[in-house]
Amino acid sequence: MKSLKRFAGDRVLVVGLGMAYPAFALTFRGPKPQFWNRMTLTGLTLGSLALAKQPELRRTRIGPKEVASGLASMAALYVIFQVGDRLARIILPKGASEIDAIYDLKAEHSRALLGARLALIIGPAEELFWRGLVQSRLAKKFGKGPGYVLATLAYGGAHLVTGNLTLIGAASVAGAFWGGLAAAGMPMGGLIVSHSAWDALIFLIAPTVAPKK
Repeated sequence: MKSLKRFAGDRVLVVGLGMAYPAFALTFRGPKPQFWNRMTLTGLTLGSLALAKQPELRRTRIGPKEVASGLASMAALYVIFQVGDRLARIILPKGASEIDAIYDLKAEHSRALLGARLALIIGPAEELFWRGLVQSRLAKKFGKGPGYVLATLAYGGAHLVTGNLTLIGAASVAGAFWGGLAAAGMPMGGLIVSHSAWDALIFLIAPTVAPKK
């Protein structure tokens, strides 16, 4: 009960998650042709909230160190997903079709436009909101470890509306990965590079396993 009161006492956190969950539901459950428009709007909304309510995020810088650490961590996550993709296709009854459904989303936009959205809006916004605002505030209230776990659960939980078990698992793994980096002290600039580069790589450059034609 005390933990619930501490959580409810942070109005920014409550409002932020109260916005994020319906936004994710509308994004993933709406008409497929407009998916990336909705995802972009969700990113702009949540990212703007994080920047408005977490002043330190407005001082985020991306220099050579952030680029290097971001790309290195992105490569590590890509290896994890290479293994996870193959296991999902073998173990889960609908694993192959669910993975292909995720990749099919990229067909709704030109590669250049989608790449710009992922790198400049969606990837940065997710880090600013989920790690910069949600995890940061949970860590301050409950401690670094519990805050990390709660933020990871919150991020994975936001994807439950998809009904895609493989996507839920993938989001949870990715959230745990970036959340772990944040808890270990990686600066926001590095997290943004990692997330944005990973999005571009996984969707546009080198999917873990080529989707069916």
